[in-house]
Amino acid sequence: MPKNYDPPMHSAEHILNQTMVRMFDCGRCVNAHIEKKKSRIDYKFNRDLTSEEKVEIENRVNEIIEKNLPVREEYISREEAERMYNLKKLPEDAGDRIRIIHIGDYDSCPCSGVHVKSTAEIGKFKILSSTYDNNLLRLRFKLERNKDD
Repeated sequence: MPKNYDPPMHSAEHILNQTMVRMFDCGRCVNAHIEKKKSRIDYKFNRDLTSEEKVEIENRVNEIIEKNLPVREEYISREEAERMYNLKKLPEDAGDRIRIIHIGDYDSCPCSGVHVKSTAEIGKFKILSSTYDNNLLRLRFKLERNKDD
């Protein structure tokens, strides 16, 4: 059963995850709550982010969004997926064929959620706040979208 996430916000979450991995080598999020108006995401981390780092994350995420990258799905065998990805977050009944979501050549990961067809559909990414407690960094973010979205 696919997750009922807002497609633009969920796709932005994937881009944010890859950006955090590339900037801080912290791994993908350990928890996320994705909603249409605002979302939050948690990372195993050792401190809060500086203001400069938050701006840099926003800039990098928005650069990827603005590239109008295609978002596509691919199904691979569970055996192949286990070699290439961490499958811990997938439901146990995910089956023998694992769905991989690719955002251009920027990010690829197993996922059962809904996504946009192109990053141009996401809108502008904005970090609202961050907090740090007990080795957990929480980021709250939103998307600035067209009024009719």
